[in-house]
Amino acid sequence: MERSIPNYKKIYEDIINRKYPDKYEACSYLLNKSEITAIDVLKLNEIIFGTNTETEINNRRHKNYDQNSIIKILEYQKKNKLSNVQVSKDFSLSRNTVSRWRKTFSY
Repeated sequence: MERSIPNYKKIYEDIINRKYPDKYEACSYLLNKSEITAIDVLKLNEIIFGTNTETEINNRRHKNYDQNSIIKILEYQKKNKLSNVQVSKDFSLSRNTVSRWRKTFSY
């Protein structure tokens, strides 16, 4: 059975057009990409809705990263020579999650 992926591009275009038309220019570079990754979704959320610590804490439980996004995060870590703790702070992740990803993807 094939797993369906939400059409984030359409979802965020609708949100921007209906509620936040003034933020379209700030989001256009992400919306014009051929494929929107999990990292792009997080950036769009931050641009459109801003950051709120209470919301961020609740949303942290529901984050879901695809394999390409995980690899990009691990490459970012390797390129910048960061520890698991530093990467986890940059992306609001658990350091154990980063560690598990490194073991799973042999980074």
